[in-house]
Amino acid sequence: MKAATLSELKAELHTIPPSRLMELCLHLAKYKKENKELLSYLLFEAVDEQGFIKSVKDEIDDQLLNLNKSSLYLAKKTLRKILRTTNKHIRYSGLKRTEVDLLIYFCRKLKNSGVHINKSVVLTNLYLRQIQKIKKALATLHEDLQYDYEEELKSLN
Repeated sequence: MKAATLSELKAELHTIPPSRLMELCLHLAKYKKENKELLSYLLFEAVDEQGFIKSVKDEIDDQLLNLNKSSLYLAKKTLRKILRTTNKHIRYSGLKRTEVDLLIYFCRKLKNSGVHINKSVVLTNLYLRQIQKIKKALATLHEDLQYDYEEELKSLN
């Protein structure tokens, strides 16, 4: 089955009555957890972006409490899982400010977690990639926000 383009989907969605559109959204949400999470974000959390950021930060904190520091391998797996979850929430939001805020928070928590990231090439690269992503997203923000976040970014280096 060939997937339709976004413009074709958009044109078709304009022709569908609202009740049928609601059925289609619920059908999408029923079969994929990510679709349900995205729909929940759009309906309930998109209006309060700061509250959403705080809830994601709390989730990062909760996951870091379960971080196994005895083995670098297990710590690496857990940190990757936390980063996957963080990136998923960043995709839901789609805002560069949210991306910068959450990635800086993740990097700060990683640095303060007690895991020796310098002993693992993988963890060092993971950390440096996040710093690069922060810089890239930071370039698209307003100058005042850039200055504020650059100060935080300097503390990470």
